[in-house]
Amino acid sequence: MSTSSTTPASIGVAPWRPLFVSHLAKMDSPEFVFTSLHPAESKDSPVPYVPRARYCIYRGMWAELPENKRNEAPKNDRVYESDLLTLTTDVRMAKVPEIFASSPGHGDVSQSQGSGGGGPVEAVFWVKEVMTQWRIRGEAYIVAQDIEGSGEESSGTRTVKSKVGERMRVVKEEGKDSWSWSTELTAHFGNLSPGMRGSFRNPEPGSPVSIPPSDKNLGLGQQVNDLHDEVARKNFRIIIIKPDVIEQIDLSVPDKARRWKYTFVGPNGAKTGERGREVGEWKVEELWP
Repeated sequence: MSTSSTTPASIGVAPWRPLFVSHLAKMDSPEFVFTSLHPAESKDSPVPYVPRARYCIYRGMWAELPENKRNEAPKNDRVYESDLLTLTTDVRMAKVPEIFASSPGHGDVSQSQGSGGGGPVEAVFWVKEVMTQWRIRGEAYIVAQDIEGSGEESSGTRTVKSKVGERMRVVKEEGKDSWSWSTELTAHFGNLSPGMRGSFRNPEPGSPVSIPPSDKNLGLGQQVNDLHDEVARKNFRIIIIKPDVIEQIDLSVPDKARRWKYTFVGPNGAKTGERGREVGEWKVEELWP
């Protein structure tokens, strides 16, 4: 048995968001499992991709950077809101080329040093404090330093601005014209601790390391206070998850488990993204009991 309803995305936040955000606020650390698709390593593999999972830290909704008094980076005015989850990563980590390689025509692995992507991903949160699991499936996009600049935009940059921008809602007209993708990128970098920023100066994977760092700053454990540190910023990336399907499984009452499925659909049930800027709605179904 199931019940369903729809909520137009244009009228406000997604129907799952308020409860989801309130659940994350109860966690000591908003950790989740992030899964992407890795190209099969053997040409004889019966499938082209295999899953790769790792724990990551949720960094807030895109365009709504969490307040941090220690963050000295310039920040955009809060003129947008979204239902797009963010995490940060190092471009040298496998998940970045995976997001490009598994993308349906939105990016090529050879372009993975810049912005772009669009590959399918899944994020799973287990909020023990309320005995609820959240499964979030959708596409992932990478924001790199080339997101804004004086030169011609790459196809990856245009893809990110288009695909992410269509889910960004204006909440304040004043300041909209001065909102900057590059400023948002720097602000995310500034929201990390100096030690976390220093991790983006770590040696290349597989190379010898020194602990503590050597005089040449080539080892682990470095501290970065300069928000424009050339090496760290070169490797720093934001991953934006654009959800299409979300499942909420409430196990707080063992003998009365409940499950909801939220699906983003386009006009008249069309697949999202087929008509340019999305004007869709969230379909809500209760699938249990």
